[in-house]
Amino acid sequence: MSVGQEFTSHSSSGGPLIHCLYEPDTGSWQYICADPATGKCAIIDPVLDFDPAHARTSTESAEKLLGIVKQHGYDVQWILDTHPHADHLTAGRWLADCTGAPHVIGEKVTEIAKLWRDYYHLPDAFPVADDFDRLLPEGIDFSIGELGVKVLLSAGHTLGSVSYVVGDAAFVHDTLMHVDVGTARADFPGGSTGELWNSIQEILSLPENTRLFIGHDYGTDKRERPACEATVAQHRADNPHVGGNQSKEAFIKLREERDATLGLPDRMLFALQVNLRGGRLPPAEADGNSYFKIPANKF
Repeated sequence: MSVGQEFTSHSSSGGPLIHCLYEPDTGSWQYICADPATGKCAIIDPVLDFDPAHARTSTESAEKLLGIVKQHGYDVQWILDTHPHADHLTAGRWLADCTGAPHVIGEKVTEIAKLWRDYYHLPDAFPVADDFDRLLPEGIDFSIGELGVKVLLSAGHTLGSVSYVVGDAAFVHDTLMHVDVGTARADFPGGSTGELWNSIQEILSLPENTRLFIGHDYGTDKRERPACEATVAQHRADNPHVGGNQSKEAFIKLREERDATLGLPDRMLFALQVNLRGGRLPPAEADGNSYFKIPANKF
């Protein structure tokens, strides 16, 4: 796979300019969504680099995002997360502190936090309303510069994932994979294959020229370079899980059989206790250090 691949997606209909940055260790795509008319932008799903062998964080990927912002003279208006990620730590809080932009996420993250308090046996942890600057309800509209943004609840991968629709672009996180791969898993706590199908159908009801930007890519046997963009029309026609005449029942069977073969991401049990704190490490203890709490024999 290409290391740190970057490219820019241009709109043909007055929509946003999208800078796409690949993080190879977790196969994650990060985005800068910019309004060309005003220079305002949002950073979407940024990665805080993490070495699980040493439980060590770094900000190299997030610094690259800020480098693109500086290069183009953008004004960061929002830091947007689509959900509390299981495969990478969010750099949302670090970027919010650097830029002064609010770090936001969908409001159902409060329900996800309830699940994970039990898994970690931390009944007083994750006060998400305090740790994020804003929690966005489904259907709310806001703007990036002069571009309107609509928030779609896109549950299935988690019970509170949201997609951001900005003109002719939509950031659809861990719902769809690239058009030659299929869809994302739905077996994490709070996930639902049926809800994932419903969410994808809403995404695929967007105008056919809408550019869909996904959360992850790992390449295929036929394609080594990571990819992140395809249109609604392309997914409707060619996505092997949901394209053509695929039925909901067949999708659920396919997805659940596939999910049963998958192990946990190697960062998951670290990531959730950071991401449900809005990108903060666990509170420092008496010696000044932060410590992760990892549940044994629960997964």
